[in-house]
Amino acid sequence: MQKNLSWPERTMLCGRLSLENVGARVEICGWVDKQRDMGGICFADVRDHSGLVQIVSGNNSNSSVDNNIDAVLSSLRAECVVKVSGTVRERTQKNMNIKTGEIEIECESIEVLNVVSKPLPFSISSSDEKSVSEEVRLKNRVLDLRRPKMMNNLKMRHDAIKKMRKVLEDEFDFCEVETPVLSRPTPEGARDYLVPSRTGDCYALPQSPQLFKQMLMVSGLDRYYQVARCFRDEDLRADRQPEFTQLDVEMSFTNADGVMEVAEKVFLAASGQNVEQPFRRMTYDEAMEKYGSDKPDLRFGLEMCTVNDILLNSSTEFPPFKNALDESRSSVKVLVVDDSKKVSNAKLKPKGEIFEEAVNAGSQNGVFFCRVSEDGKTFEGAKGLVEGLAGSQEAIIAKANASPGNLLLFVCGKTKVVNTALDKVRHKCANALDLIDSKAQALLWVTDFPMFEYNEDEERYEACHHPFTAPNSSDYEKNPDDLTKARAIAYDLVYNGVEIGGGSLRIYRRDVQEKVFKAIGMTIEEAEDKFGYLLESFQYGAPPHGGFAIGIDRLVMLLCGAKSIRDVIAFPKTTTGQCLLTRAPGVATAEQLAELNMKRIVD
Repeated sequence: MQKNLSWPERTMLCGRLSLENVGARVEICGWVDKQRDMGGICFADVRDHSGLVQIVSGNNSNSSVDNNIDAVLSSLRAECVVKVSGTVRERTQKNMNIKTGEIEIECESIEVLNVVSKPLPFSISSSDEKSVSEEVRLKNRVLDLRRPKMMNNLKMRHDAIKKMRKVLEDEFDFCEVETPVLSRPTPEGARDYLVPSRTGDCYALPQSPQLFKQMLMVSGLDRYYQVARCFRDEDLRADRQPEFTQLDVEMSFTNADGVMEVAEKVFLAASGQNVEQPFRRMTYDEAMEKYGSDKPDLRFGLEMCTVNDILLNSSTEFPPFKNALDESRSSVKVLVVDDSKKVSNAKLKPKGEIFEEAVNAGSQNGVFFCRVSEDGKTFEGAKGLVEGLAGSQEAIIAKANASPGNLLLFVCGKTKVVNTALDKVRHKCANALDLIDSKAQALLWVTDFPMFEYNEDEERYEACHHPFTAPNSSDYEKNPDDLTKARAIAYDLVYNGVEIGGGSLRIYRRDVQEKVFKAIGMTIEEAEDKFGYLLESFQYGAPPHGGFAIGIDRLVMLLCGAKSIRDVIAFPKTTTGQCLLTRAPGVATAEQLAELNMKRIVD
């Protein structure tokens, strides 16, 4: 079947043909998607990146096509690479399920450019993904990417980035600048990927271009952006990879509103959503109080509230709540579920799926539950809980805005754990009650984050976002020498419960930056060693500036309806950080290690 090597040219893409091309002679190239013999007439579908089109032998009394075409068509196998020359004609039996379903190509010649010499690990044309494990797909990623769904995901990614660039350049006059990939290790939260050099020292791959973009503002560039590759050595999951791509933006002489306006325009252009600006805003404190999360999914309700004040005033006798209130940084919170009859008690008791969801999130006691009685003032349920809250019931019902028949779910313990557990429970209940509208578009800015959070294990403060975030002006003026309780001028963009981006106004004065370093326990000497070049640049007249970044992988994942960012990245890593296609990471040779003055140590 195969002839000599050839590099054919095509005159048309498979998916671009339509009735307008009827009568035209075309040449297409692509892969055989399917082949079939229908009682003497042979058909095949040929596919390229644009779509597929049916080809037919045309072996009938009205055709002058060589009968050998039938023989070639009948011998084709899935994924053979072919060049087809022929004439476009209207189909007698149309298939309106595909773009080219009204036409077909009557073949005049077929050249087989390459054959499949190895059994396919899975069907490219099949839409049944579940029958193929992700491990097999990733190991055979080249074939996986041939599937129309995966090809469309990559196209959507390309289109989103192209639209982002257009908005930034045409509407806001931003300039694209590349920043170094090999840089100095810096403490930004996650572990750095280190790259040894022959000097004996190490480079680090950037977790973000944060310091470089700030220095570009000091240089007077005014408006910078970059589609930046970032690297973080951290635990992986469905929406996290060791290397990822973000749209990175920085601008001088602006406030938070100005930055968020640009971010909203970029998002709307990339997503094609029709959402009114400005997007809804909610403070961090309100988000944590009502939803237990700084990235709440607002496609459904189910709000919660803290009842510490009520329980303390009424001197609760319920031991788990009483013990929690005796500890620092602890809370008792309640979640109100309206349609409680659909949430059975079995799911709420030990071993039940909702109870275990809370336990898996760190709640030692799981979840406690009761229901509001018909009188709307008292509880009914487990005797210990109901009696222990005897003096608090009416006040809790009022504060939680609960109604007769509502289900009340309580979690107690360290506030951080309570919020995490009740957030998980909230989502579990929403799924159980079918409250999430898959077509809804819930966009939200979460603002006024705390500058720092207290690390219980290390007994110290650490930056919530990063240590270059500017403090709230009024908080700074109240107590410039102690910023541990200050709010940050930071903002996160949340889309359907997923944080897809965020940013902040930045510190642009050396004295303020040094105070932030001090708050996280960094000495003047350490700050000078790690960030001296940034601090020095601030002394040459740094402008006020701020910016944001949008995670392109996460955004495209949501736009495609994919379950994992691995489905919108051409060559992703597994959750263990491996590339099954190339088998990276690999072992360096002894010679390579010797050049770096390194030696491999095997336990």
